[in-house]
Amino acid sequence: MKPNELTLRSLILGALITTVFTAANVYLGLKVGLTFASSIPAAVISMAILSAFKDSSILENNIVQTVASAAGTLSAIIFVLPGLVIVGYWTGFPFWQSFLICLSGGVLGVVFTIPLRRALVTTSDLPYPEGVAAAEVLKVGSGTRGETKDETGEAREGLRAVIIGSVASAGLAIITATRIAAAEMNGFFRVGENASTGYNFAWSLALLGAGHLVGLSVGMAMLVGQVISWVIAVPWLTSMQPADVGQTLAAHTTVIWRTQVRFIGAGTIAVAAIYTLIRLAKPVMGGLVSTLVASRAVATADETDRDIPPMWIYVLTAVCLAISAWLAYTFAKSTVLAPSALSLTLISVPFVLIVGFIIAGVCGYMAGLIGASNSPISGVGILSIVICASVIMLAVSPTADNRQALVAFALFVTAIVFACATISNDNLQDLKTGQLVGASPMRQQIALIVGVAAGASVIPFVLNLLAKAYGFAGAPNVDVVAANPLPAPQATLISALAQGVIGGSLEWKMLGIGAAVGVGLVILDAVLGAMKKLRIPPLAVGIGIYLPMSATFAVIVGAVISHWYDGRSRSMPNPDRAQRLGTLVASGLIVGESIWGVINAGLIVGFSKDAPIALVPEDFALAPWLGVIGFVGAIVWLYGWMLRRSRAVQPTTAGRA
Repeated sequence: MKPNELTLRSLILGALITTVFTAANVYLGLKVGLTFASSIPAAVISMAILSAFKDSSILENNIVQTVASAAGTLSAIIFVLPGLVIVGYWTGFPFWQSFLICLSGGVLGVVFTIPLRRALVTTSDLPYPEGVAAAEVLKVGSGTRGETKDETGEAREGLRAVIIGSVASAGLAIITATRIAAAEMNGFFRVGENASTGYNFAWSLALLGAGHLVGLSVGMAMLVGQVISWVIAVPWLTSMQPADVGQTLAAHTTVIWRTQVRFIGAGTIAVAAIYTLIRLAKPVMGGLVSTLVASRAVATADETDRDIPPMWIYVLTAVCLAISAWLAYTFAKSTVLAPSALSLTLISVPFVLIVGFIIAGVCGYMAGLIGASNSPISGVGILSIVICASVIMLAVSPTADNRQALVAFALFVTAIVFACATISNDNLQDLKTGQLVGASPMRQQIALIVGVAAGASVIPFVLNLLAKAYGFAGAPNVDVVAANPLPAPQATLISALAQGVIGGSLEWKMLGIGAAVGVGLVILDAVLGAMKKLRIPPLAVGIGIYLPMSATFAVIVGAVISHWYDGRSRSMPNPDRAQRLGTLVASGLIVGESIWGVINAGLIVGFSKDAPIALVPEDFALAPWLGVIGFVGAIVWLYGWMLRRSRAVQPTTAGRA
């Protein structure tokens, strides 16, 4: 009897998990500029739930993680879409426009990568690190195909790990929301006579979990970025520009960092992203050439090698392009660009089709080469907005009256292309998982479209809630309740680039310094690679310069602890199981705090209070120390639990797993 695969319950369960992880990823991405891959935790949750059904199978579990993987990919649309609020064109996120941007771009990301599957997955030697890892988790938890007996106990233990991590991080976040414990510790001080700098340590278990997942190399790169920012650049620039009369030390230091130092980080990010794309150009082009050859292969009746029929690919592509054309036309028609709405639409649709298809191939190959989480998707966004803004200027010359509308239109169209990029960055990874467990590519492609629709329906609501509660750095933030806006680093940078290309308003001097720093970091990273030393990814350094210290401190701590834990796990009876346990707890840390962040945003908006569940005054004397104790205590307990569980696994059980 053939095992169940594409079932209604798998689609519903996948959509429910997607809803949770999408909300968490949107919050995390806007806070720190990172999103986490949801395939593995989704697979673990799915295995634990579906094990209650006798007729469930590894293939059905694979469908659930395929649907849920949209959470870790489509949510990356936040790297572009909030730009429309940041530049002051939108005050919120209109549901149908936002939904259709995500849906049309996401579905194009699916269909554009279907012709690439045989060349880049079936006959390719690309490593697909996340796809292989997800397949291993599915195999371990499900036993033989067609069965979901949790013989190793790993599915139940994995679900427990995700829950423990979620409860721990949400619990600490709730306590800090009551103000009994402080969420951060900050201060500013002078360095010499005129120079100043500061620190801001945030006790975030979600960011600690992100640090565990990104690893030591990225963590150390972010530390280098913080040193460049707060130890070198801020003191140097504050010494050259004295504070205004009556301006506090904290305000002066913060303004220098926000208006100048961040653009050094932006220049570094731009150079690093372009370098990463150039470095991957040769293997990407080679992969695309192979794809053109493989695309001529005759379709097969084998379920494990059958894609969505070509006719459906054409129909879906045409429908998505029609939606894109309608979105572009109606957006332009509602602005001062109305007289040029038709010509702008005629430019936008080929841009979405051609650039979207090229990006799908590039992102798909890069994901197979270095993993979806490590793929420089932000670099794709940077190049896309520059190209889009430049092409639009060929049709409509910028003036004082239409400049803001042109910037908004460029961001709007780029968002569609970026949605395509995010899904293509993950689609082939899922298909690799499916290949390894004997799944049907066609059913997975249907599942991913369902996941895109589920994620697209959640994103506008979450974005609106966060925009009303916190706002975004650099945006007008009218009627926002909370005092500290979300950094939204990529959206801020991409918006600044759009304004710079169309309006010439960029801080070119600081961008130039950042570009020079980026070149130096590229050289340093290449030298370290040649010496077989720990790499310092230039893109991560740029993000470290660009983000506030509060958004990177816990990431750095998590990366260091992860390195220590991985070293300890190698001595365990089953090292792979111990490392997976760490991955699942870290994923839970991200999910728990991030979901609380979304819930707290609802409370902030509902009660119109910055701290709706505060129990003590903001200046509660013990809060700073209780925050430190809670953060350190949670880390000690969580990693102690993981080590105890890892030691408890007997070698015979490990071998059977």
